[in-house]
Amino acid sequence: MIHSMTAFARESATTDLGVLTVELRSVNHRYLDCTFKLPDNLRPLEVHLRDIASKAMARGKLDCLVRIQANKDSNAVLTVNTEYLDTLIAASAVIRERMPKAQQPTVLDVLQFPGVCGVESSAEEQILEIARETFARAVENMLANRSREGEKLKTLLLDRLQQVEAIVSVAREMLPELLQQQRKRIISRIEDLDLDPDHNRLEQELVYIAQKADIDEELDRLDAHVGEVGLTLEKGGPCGRRLDFLMQELNREANTLSSKSIASSITQSAVDLKVLIEQMREQIQNIE
Repeated sequence: MIHSMTAFARESATTDLGVLTVELRSVNHRYLDCTFKLPDNLRPLEVHLRDIASKAMARGKLDCLVRIQANKDSNAVLTVNTEYLDTLIAASAVIRERMPKAQQPTVLDVLQFPGVCGVESSAEEQILEIARETFARAVENMLANRSREGEKLKTLLLDRLQQVEAIVSVAREMLPELLQQQRKRIISRIEDLDLDPDHNRLEQELVYIAQKADIDEELDRLDAHVGEVGLTLEKGGPCGRRLDFLMQELNREANTLSSKSIASSITQSAVDLKVLIEQMREQIQNIE
């Protein structure tokens, strides 16, 4: 399936410490770039969470926010590291001697100091496991969102591909008549000048001009690139980079078509092609 790189997901779970919430946001990026904002007690999980994300996504900038909202009914038992607290108090006494006017910390400030207060090891193990499971569910939810958005992008691209095919088909039908009109126009101008040209040389020049104006090769390559884009979309998977390359190839052929134009209709076709290609390219920037 085609996956968009733009998505959002949120999952929550109840723990002994409170309600744990995982929020994931992803946008387009050249490669997979994960950023995690975790509470201190969940920092050991970052490596595992990064591994889960890398197995699920190939590209995109992923921002992960995990927070724990404590509740008054929490069953977790807080413990105080008395040895560390004594060291902190001694250090505070030294600071008071050097800076007697410094504001003294409150009991709450001390409790919030990293390493002073903790929870039972069983509660820590529980919340680590719950956080891992909740993150996995959030990633699964995000993948579903990315898939839905990807299918919408696929529909838009296929619609524009059909329009490109229609323009190429019309240009191909017009080409023989346009070449014939160009030949008649050149011969008519020579006749208006009342000259007696070398007919063999004239035919050679007319053939050369027709070859320069012939856009059959460009139209064939446009058809080939359109077909490859369609196959890539049907195959699915992480195909954003390949699609972007194909858009560059389509745009190159459209530019050549414009430079070899011998009629305003072909010029307009080239302009219409470039508009459609640019619209597709903008959509493809969001495809994984």
